[in-house]
Amino acid sequence: MLMSRVISHSHVPLSPASPFPYSSCLSSSETIISSFLTRNQVTYTRSLLMPSILTARAAGRNLNNADGMHDSPEIFKLDGSGLLKASSKREMSFWSNKYVLGLTTTAGIGGLLFGYDTGVISGALLYIRDDFKVVNDNSVLQETIVSMAVVGAIIGAAAGGWINDVHGRKKATLLADVVFIIGSLAMCIAPDPNILILGRLFVGLGVGIASVTAPVYIAEAAPSEIRGGLVATNVLMITGGQFLSYLVNLAFTEVPGTWRWMLGVAAIPAVVQFIFMMFLPESPRWLYMKDKKSKAVAVLKKIYDSNRLQEEIDQLEAASKQVSQFGKAVSYLDVFKSKEIRLAFFTGAGLQAFQQFTGINTVMYYCPTIVQMAGFSSKKLALLLSLIVSAMNAVGTVIGILLIDRCGRRLLALTSLSGVFASLLVLSYAFYLQSSNLHALTGSATLGSGAGWFAVAGLVLYIAFFSPGMGPVPWTVNSEIYPEAYRGVCGGMSAMVNWVSNFIVAQMFLSVVELVGTSMTFLIISGVSVLAFGFVLFFVPETKGLTFEQVERMWKERAWGNDLASSSGQQNIIGNET
Repeated sequence: MLMSRVISHSHVPLSPASPFPYSSCLSSSETIISSFLTRNQVTYTRSLLMPSILTARAAGRNLNNADGMHDSPEIFKLDGSGLLKASSKREMSFWSNKYVLGLTTTAGIGGLLFGYDTGVISGALLYIRDDFKVVNDNSVLQETIVSMAVVGAIIGAAAGGWINDVHGRKKATLLADVVFIIGSLAMCIAPDPNILILGRLFVGLGVGIASVTAPVYIAEAAPSEIRGGLVATNVLMITGGQFLSYLVNLAFTEVPGTWRWMLGVAAIPAVVQFIFMMFLPESPRWLYMKDKKSKAVAVLKKIYDSNRLQEEIDQLEAASKQVSQFGKAVSYLDVFKSKEIRLAFFTGAGLQAFQQFTGINTVMYYCPTIVQMAGFSSKKLALLLSLIVSAMNAVGTVIGILLIDRCGRRLLALTSLSGVFASLLVLSYAFYLQSSNLHALTGSATLGSGAGWFAVAGLVLYIAFFSPGMGPVPWTVNSEIYPEAYRGVCGGMSAMVNWVSNFIVAQMFLSVVELVGTSMTFLIISGVSVLAFGFVLFFVPETKGLTFEQVERMWKERAWGNDLASSSGQQNIIGNET
């Protein structure tokens, strides 16, 4: 192990032809890299290069032979900000590997179930109120029917982290499908609101488990340079499921037993995923951590070419040694005992909470109801306009997939929240105008001065800004910011925060509207979006293109500083800067 030392920025001349001479020994590379960078760039280099050095040493290999570096002296390059980025050797396009896309699409059916359940209840509720007078007369019971699935999702997400870590991502997905099927069929045949609520609870359990499992499964099979887009594909499935739910709602408006069909057909995609998932492998990272290395390597060979394969195996080996040194299964309390894990969880859970408190599922659960509040009394027209809003949600998510690995997570989230703030102000003003018109005139709930169309425009604008950023970013960030040993537990806990926040919003929205009015409700949510902007600006790091090991290193540096983070694992392999 190298001794720590002060790096001088003036002792070693630079060679323009070879700024990164990896063919030299570790000590020479260290000095040359430090000489090449300006003083403020060294911190970034340490955090990004360190995992590769640690990986090489963990595998018993010298740096000049690690991962083919002696053949590829420019495997790492500097971007304009001083960050190391992958060279062309690590470049991989979104469509380059059909096997990875197959894994992503199949796992993403869990997101489809998530989205369908979120959207379908908004239309079904209009007809459930017609069938059950007690529901129609009680807004709290309506909120309970909507939010009981969220209660199940809270429980499912909390348990899903443990299930993922102990039994694997594949078995967790299969379990989620079974529970979801049971819940869908129970809702379909429900003779009274109590059985309907029970079915919603079971559906929520399945959705909660899937919401933890799908992003993690996709992230662990995804190459780091396209991981954001692939995880965001799961969010596309969520928004696609919401769009599908509105199509189904519209299709069954004239069919006897309308809401039963709406809720019952949700079992079909769950059956499809269960069948497909039987033929797919377990996550390669989970297999490797469970000492099933030959199976893990077999999966990795289908994802990476021979040049990249050894690099991935070395990183898994280093991560596996760290997990084995931990010595025991991670508990929920362990998350709060480590400073760097607390920081990561605070960031991930905060993003999940703000995703909900900025109003997305208020809009998706109650979109037809909001449209009717805006003056469109026809159920069909309310569902049709909600369909347009849902389509915008799916289109916006596609844009997010295209941008998240180019623009990065932070910029996408900040831009998204700026637009969310503006659109919520539009919604608030639209309902203020409508309220003023209804008081000034004697008219019934009609379009009046056009405030209803103004409100619909606000909804569309809201979705257009929310869906590319705050839709995929929280799930993507949470799939990549936790160390291997904590990924299932922290992922489950942060998803539980999402669902708890979801429950609060779903359970309180109609009551708050009755208390302070629709206009003031959206104004309050716009204030929350300002807080969310500040949170992302000050607490959320950029993880674009980083490996899991590099992200772990980043949290250690945030928690302990550069020097203490360096000494925590390998005692300052790269020398301390004064």
